[in-house]
Amino acid sequence: MRIIAITNQKGGCGKTTTSVNLAASLAANNRKVLLIDLDPQSHATLGLNIKSSLSIYNVLSKMAHQRVKLDEIIQNISPDFDIAPSSIILSTLEQELAGEIGRESRLWDTLSGLRGNYDYVLIDCPPNLGILTINAIRAASEIIIPVEASRFSLEGMGQLIGIVSLVRDRLNHEVNCRVLVTNFDSRLAHSFNMLKKIKTDFKDKLFSNIIHVNVRLKEAQNQGTHILNFDKYCRGAKDYFSLSREIITQENEPKAVTKPAAALEKRMNEILKKELPKLTEIVFTVFAPEAKEVFVAGEFNNWKPEDGRMAKNNGTWSKRLNLLGGKYRYRFVIDGNWVEDSSNPLKEVNPYGSVDSLIEIGNKK
Repeated sequence: MRIIAITNQKGGCGKTTTSVNLAASLAANNRKVLLIDLDPQSHATLGLNIKSSLSIYNVLSKMAHQRVKLDEIIQNISPDFDIAPSSIILSTLEQELAGEIGRESRLWDTLSGLRGNYDYVLIDCPPNLGILTINAIRAASEIIIPVEASRFSLEGMGQLIGIVSLVRDRLNHEVNCRVLVTNFDSRLAHSFNMLKKIKTDFKDKLFSNIIHVNVRLKEAQNQGTHILNFDKYCRGAKDYFSLSREIITQENEPKAVTKPAAALEKRMNEILKKELPKLTEIVFTVFAPEAKEVFVAGEFNNWKPEDGRMAKNNGTWSKRLNLLGGKYRYRFVIDGNWVEDSSNPLKEVNPYGSVDSLIEIGNKK
């Protein structure tokens, strides 16, 4: 069972949005997921339209009027997706635990009885570095830190890393931290500049997937559901589903580990030999002599502009890609502006009312 805390003391960075929609996406990949709302503001609970007289406070507090086990408060959201709800009274737990021995391990002790029941436990932390967040870090083996592509979002990161180091040193508990870029506005050149800085600062601690600004994510919260229930074809849904796949690839695979290296290499070569001939090289070009940066983004690269950086030659920007047969939507991103391919007559209106260019590639046998 993987326990992942999602935390950042800065508000508005997409912490709860990530907790809810990542949990739903992992469940959509046939993983059994429990989301623990450890934030007294209860945004994850409210955002999933959960109403309950009992919450995680009744599990962790020794002073609660009605004490219960964790299993007794869990509610089901959708197939393989459960939640342990929160409530405003959870804010009093900080004072209750102030002088108690072992207060930083209360959640860890509670979760020990759950092992084997879930593939993933995600913990939505409060936007501070108090005892609740410390409990989450102590219980988790991994931490996801949502960070916006802005200067202010990076401030205070040192404090969070310091708390993680403190837990490691005092409790002998190692936690793997990774940074997730959220609320990324690909229309702004500033966003790309900040993304470069984040990549430089965090290097191998950064998820390759990023979460783009998408109004449908907020609309889903307002409707009391997660994005896969609300609009599974929007960019927000695609971003979180891709993130879940990236996390799943980190799961241990004993069969692959025990396979001899020579046999594994042989099998990989067989797969490459079989699949490579099916790819077709496509060259995307756009004439933009005054542009400083141009990208091609589409369904073939999960609409991630940074994966489709184009090269300039005499005013014409180009990018070569090897693609499988099929139909793909795409657009160019010229200095932060998303535009269609004016040289391609194949177009289709997207859900946002703008136009995507289309490319169709025949399947190779």
